[in-house]
Amino acid sequence: MPELLLRLAERFSIIALLAFILSKAEFFKKIIYDKPASKKDLFITMIIFGVIGISGTYIGLPIKGAIANTRAVGPIVAGLIGGPIVGLGAGLIAGIHRIFLGGFTAIPCGISTILEGLVGGLIRKYYKSKFISWKLSFIVGFIGEALQMLIILATAKPFSKALELIKLIGLPMIIVNATGITIFIIIIKSVFDEKEKISAMQAKIALEIATKTLPYLRKGLNKESAQKVAEIIYDSTNVSAVAITDKKEILAHVGTASDHHKSGMPILTQATKEAIKNNKMYIVKTKDGIGCPHKDCLLTSAVIVPLFKYNKLIGTLKLYKGGNKFRNNTISNTEIELAKGLSHLMSYQIEIADAEYQRKLATEAKLSALQSQINPHFLFNALNTVISFIRTKPDEARELLINLSEYFRHNLKNIGKYISISQELNNLNAYFYIEKARFGNKLHIEQDIDESVLLYQIPSFILQPIVENSIKHGISCKSEGGKILIKIKEEESYIFFYVEDNGIGIKPQKQKKLLKQGFGSGAGIGLYNINERLITLFGSECSLNIESQQNVGTKVFYKVPKINLKRDEIYD
Repeated sequence: MPELLLRLAERFSIIALLAFILSKAEFFKKIIYDKPASKKDLFITMIIFGVIGISGTYIGLPIKGAIANTRAVGPIVAGLIGGPIVGLGAGLIAGIHRIFLGGFTAIPCGISTILEGLVGGLIRKYYKSKFISWKLSFIVGFIGEALQMLIILATAKPFSKALELIKLIGLPMIIVNATGITIFIIIIKSVFDEKEKISAMQAKIALEIATKTLPYLRKGLNKESAQKVAEIIYDSTNVSAVAITDKKEILAHVGTASDHHKSGMPILTQATKEAIKNNKMYIVKTKDGIGCPHKDCLLTSAVIVPLFKYNKLIGTLKLYKGGNKFRNNTISNTEIELAKGLSHLMSYQIEIADAEYQRKLATEAKLSALQSQINPHFLFNALNTVISFIRTKPDEARELLINLSEYFRHNLKNIGKYISISQELNNLNAYFYIEKARFGNKLHIEQDIDESVLLYQIPSFILQPIVENSIKHGISCKSEGGKILIKIKEEESYIFFYVEDNGIGIKPQKQKKLLKQGFGSGAGIGLYNINERLITLFGSECSLNIESQQNVGTKVFYKVPKINLKRDEIYD
């Protein structure tokens, strides 16, 4: 028995060599990598593993009118990687062949071979993991061969001869076939792991490139951004040249043949024109296939992948090989996969850039619309004050109009912009001048301002409407007037604003509605407007907070992040 076990193991080495060769075949890789595989590839696999099963029979050892063999390896492995149909097909090929060879075990061996292929396929079908483990492979092989021994005992005649044969070949065949199936699966899995490793490496390179190109593609696809992106891809890969085009012209070309493939020129290669025409990837592995009209062009192969924005083709990314005497000048599968990954990432980045630009336009439009609502709101109140002075105090009315015109000139100039807190306070003081003229000694203003905050930037017109509400709805309702305290304080990351008055306060049932659009007397937009702007720009944590107690007063407070930049720079 030990001698038979050793001789079977030696014979299996031929099958192991076949497994290694098969693992390198492209069609076989498709079955492992691509799910589902094509019918053609599955049929070819069925034939090949059926032949491997037949080979296992021929390299077996004749013993007592039977054959000690490794036939089960082919059908079982076929089932484990291809499913029931492939396993059954390979089993039929190897099993029927064994039946025609004859011998007193021909029929039971043929039937068991068919069943072994089917069992392997059923295991593949119901096994949830992506790849069959080596442990399961061994168990399937062990059970499959044990089943064959039982079938021989049950059907082969005479029984005594079958029993004598099983005692001699049973254990060696079970061990060798189970081990062989395991080795076969391990060899195949090593190819799969290699693919996974290459894919992981490609993903890493693609993500590194995407990280570097993001700042440029955020500005959209143009000549400047394309040039930077092409340079980054060229420096990060082993290709001979990188090019980026729109649908009509070359936006950037870096590397070999840059003397005639130049930015701003119409697209030269026929391959790129075909890729754009058909909206799909184009692979060229011969110089003539690129179709460059320049006769001395050194570029010999390329992969051309389309770039999309919202499923609409906007250009191409091209990786070229050629012009190097010391390395392969044919574009590789690794570079093809990398190009595909980069095209997806770049397309996403271009879409994100467009979405950010649209958001910027929408936000600015919203801010301008909201702020334009405030100006009439303040204007109506200010003009009422001026009107009341025209007959009784014309000189003061004149001064009020001058202050009002200066006030609006400044605010119209800064609609939708950031201004310094110092400028906002100047605007507020102009407003106070008008309101003091209206209320006289009944209105008292106190300010507690940290000098350190004066140069920080804030959205224009977010303080005056709050003060206006305090005067209109708090102080003016008291016959004796009242006081307003304005505090601006600096802390670590924020500047805090407080507007407090000792007016009549707000009823509890009204406090819940203060920040709703349209609530309140007049236009009803002051506090709602400011709150919307703060949330739009800085998030809900910067929304208005209102505390009020009837006959005591009202306090409105909020915070703004420290900003020292212009608004356009913030959005960029």
